[in-house]
Amino acid sequence: MTAYEAALAELTVPSRGRTLRYGEAPDQFGQLWPGSGDGPHPLLVLLHGGYWRDRYGLDVMNAMAADLSGAGFAVWNLEYRRVGSVGGGWPGTFGDVETGYRVLADSAAEYGLDTSRIGIIGHSAGGHLALWLAARLGRSPEVKARPAVVVGLAAVSDLIEAHRRRLSNDAAAEMLGTTFAADPDRYKAASPSALTPFGVRQLLVHGTADDSVPHEMSIRFRDTARASGDACELLLLDGVGHYELIDPRSQVWATIRNRIGEILRRQGR
Repeated sequence: MTAYEAALAELTVPSRGRTLRYGEAPDQFGQLWPGSGDGPHPLLVLLHGGYWRDRYGLDVMNAMAADLSGAGFAVWNLEYRRVGSVGGGWPGTFGDVETGYRVLADSAAEYGLDTSRIGIIGHSAGGHLALWLAARLGRSPEVKARPAVVVGLAAVSDLIEAHRRRLSNDAAAEMLGTTFAADPDRYKAASPSALTPFGVRQLLVHGTADDSVPHEMSIRFRDTARASGDACELLLLDGVGHYELIDPRSQVWATIRNRIGEILRRQGR
């Protein structure tokens, strides 16, 4: 077991979510965790990381989901096809996260969800997907429930830079099925840093001791997003690594959860 896999395994707890499908493929499902207390509840959509590879799944977000559910949020922990499974990578992975979001958002009344207070939260490669999804939804006039905020936790926000650095053994090229030199347009269509402005508020969180995704990527993304006219906030956490951001036991988790809550409470007024 690699250090990455060991760190993820420590965060795996049993799910209390209700499994709902949005497609026929084995990985086209999500788990809806109810919010505590009276509804309608704000909804948080979780997208796990793992550099888009199928050996990592949504269970790594269960600890987060449990904490957020107990704090009064409904949580949609979303699985999607990944590299190594049929249909994973470009464009299937991208279509899955959009379809999974829309299926639940369109059924919000059935599940007691407050569509004025939706946040999308992604970690690492899931942060890339969260930002990409927010850009997609923010530009679409057909969206019934547009997110109020997107949260990138140690997000791979720039696929061109990830490819240049060959992060996680060329994971970006593996996921997109090509190199930047061979198909720059595909990289630009898939990279959040090339899609600003989103028209959706952004919150980035990154630790300066992250050894999986360089924190400079979030600094550059913040500057790009703000220059385009988007509202983008960056919480840069000194000495914090990659996994603390999704670990409810960590000292920084309460700061992250509380900031998300503040943004959504303000949105609901």
